[in-house]
Amino acid sequence: MGSTEEIKIEEDFILLRFQNDSDDTVRFERQVHTGLIQFHFGLKGDAKFIFNQGNYALELKEEKSLLLYNPQKELPLQMEIAPKSWVITVLVSIKKFHGLFSEQAEHIPFLSDENKDKKYYGEENISPSMAIVLNQMFHYSLNPSIKNMYYKGKGYELLSLFFNRNEDPNAEQCPFLIDEENVQKLKKAKEIVIANMAEPPGLQELADEVGLTLKKLKMGFKQIYGDTVYGFLFDYKMEHARRLLDSGSYNVNEVGLKIGYSTASHFIAAFKKKFGTTPKKYLLEKSA
Repeated sequence: MGSTEEIKIEEDFILLRFQNDSDDTVRFERQVHTGLIQFHFGLKGDAKFIFNQGNYALELKEEKSLLLYNPQKELPLQMEIAPKSWVITVLVSIKKFHGLFSEQAEHIPFLSDENKDKKYYGEENISPSMAIVLNQMFHYSLNPSIKNMYYKGKGYELLSLFFNRNEDPNAEQCPFLIDEENVQKLKKAKEIVIANMAEPPGLQELADEVGLTLKKLKMGFKQIYGDTVYGFLFDYKMEHARRLLDSGSYNVNEVGLKIGYSTASHFIAAFKKKFGTTPKKYLLEKSA
């Protein structure tokens, strides 16, 4: 299933979230006015940006970022998002950006006097601390009423980390995340609990399977995904249940069984805890 979400954080500051969990390439187009800087972050999988009526393309690989800016002409977004790929895009005006970083402009190449009227393209690696913020943007589970505030904070945090290449602010807090091997182990742990959502392994069993200590699994998972292993899994299961209900192919009992609830009452209670309504009422409200 492919989903696109556009979040207007402020005037001239927009966040786009692309989550293509389907087996098909998803295409997306959007006008982008002149004067907007484009930041693209490839968290998972691959994407491609098409320019000039298809005559030119830029690849966005997993764990890479692209910065695109052209003050002379519009750069409309034409994206092809590969299957099983997640991308975050931030669009921010050069005016707002100057306001944020004017004192540090000499450290940012495309803001320097010699470059300010030139087009700019740059590719960088996504640091472990940036990966944490990006994952948190995909695993948002707070109250909808503070969603915009949450993304505003994460948007600014992401931009500050993008230009903070000298040191990793999470290095002292969570040093083992700097080790790419450990980051991959945490990704594998996430994939295991999702694949076995109906009967997930115990934490020690999961730690043993991916080759981490229990402490590193618990600490690292929370750092990257913003929640405990089972807290993350609960939110994932509820979102998956909602999608199954939306499909119209399963009744409430069948959905509960698919995600690991042996009794309908337990599933209904869990669904209500997450969404504030029962599955049945959710379906009635949706069809109303």
